[in-house]
Amino acid sequence: QVQLMESGGGVVQAGESLRRSCIASGSYSLINAMRWHRQAPGKQRELVARVITSWRTNYAESVKGRFTIVKDNAKHTVYLQMTSLTPDDTAVYYCNFDYNLLGTSLAAWGQGTQVTVSS
Repeated sequence: QVQLMESGGGVVQAGESLRRSCIASGSYSLINAMRWHRQAPGKQRELVARVITSWRTNYAESVKGRFTIVKDNAKHTVYLQMTSLTPDDTAVYYCNFDYNLLGTSLAAWGQGTQVTVSS
């Protein structure tokens, strides 16, 4: 099965940028989709960005134009480039992969990493 390891969280000032990385390891036949989610205190987890192919991406309205999701198949990695961060972006961010293994559809989640944006 797939394990995901996240990196790149931390504390930044409003207006600054941050890049999250999520690296997959383990066995899989095909990765169908890669996503980034976030959960702010007291709020439900929300989908931030999704990439299926390099030209098929989706973003939450709140991050459009500021966040970019990019996948690197050769490195089994998905990135979330976050720019013009605001305190509203403060949350725990999780990566999530949907993949196939021997004909079975499975999902993997990263451990989650805190991103804090101070004003």
